[in-house]
Amino acid sequence: MTTLSRFEIHQPGSALEASQMLSHYGEDAGIYAGGTELLLALKHQALNYQHLIDLKVILGLDSIEVRDGLLEIGATSTHRSIERSALVRQHQPALAEMESQVANVRVRATGTLGGNLCFAEPHSDPATLLLVLGGAVRVESAAGAREIPVGELIAGAYASNLLPGEILTRIIVPCAKPNHRAGYMKFQIHERPTLGLGLWLETPDDGRTFTSARVAVGCVCPFPTRGLAAEKFLTGSQGEVEKRLPEAADSIADAADLVDDHEGSAEYKRHLIHVFLRRVFRKALGESAV
Repeated sequence: MTTLSRFEIHQPGSALEASQMLSHYGEDAGIYAGGTELLLALKHQALNYQHLIDLKVILGLDSIEVRDGLLEIGATSTHRSIERSALVRQHQPALAEMESQVANVRVRATGTLGGNLCFAEPHSDPATLLLVLGGAVRVESAAGAREIPVGELIAGAYASNLLPGEILTRIIVPCAKPNHRAGYMKFQIHERPTLGLGLWLETPDDGRTFTSARVAVGCVCPFPTRGLAAEKFLTGSQGEVEKRLPEAADSIADAADLVDDHEGSAEYKRHLIHVFLRRVFRKALGESAV
């Protein structure tokens, strides 16, 4: 039976102290938030840390607030707390709904949004939706603080663009406006999702013409990918957009680095994008996704 190797847990009092610990221990240290992915990787010796820096003990790092039209979510907020948050449900309901689909209730009660983003597991939900919602993260270190768009945070499968010593402290998401439509859908038959598809639309008061669009796909490729070229097919009248959905789906698939794996072939995943783009479009409009 595989068991965890011995490690020491450190409990910093602030993000700055956590950053200093991370710099001090270097490659022998890892960040511990929810631990749902980290401890599994340690158990199977995919990672080997002698020191874990526990962020859960830092006061305020699990807060959820709204400031100046932005939803600010602390990095150690669990998926379950975001799913159930009245503020998230009011100001960005698509995010709350997506969080309700993450894994199972046991994982959601333990796993954190910040940890999920930093671990960059390819078959994961949050980053794909955050890409289309215009999400960003705040990172802090002894050198100062900066904000990174979610699309620039993830460098690849299980890799981030955080600099040495940087700690992700907050996820920042623009609040939904009355003329915004957003939706996220996933397809899953095994332990992890095979496909995740996020869509955001901006519409005038009539709700049937779209002046701006963002679409992203995840799980079918090494990291979530915006379909930038596809987005031009998703603007115009509802009738025009519906006719162009097959073109948009092909463009999304072309932009993503579709991979053959145990979840299915690249061609199968292209087919799923076609099926679910139409469904998530209807869902974003509040219509039946069937």
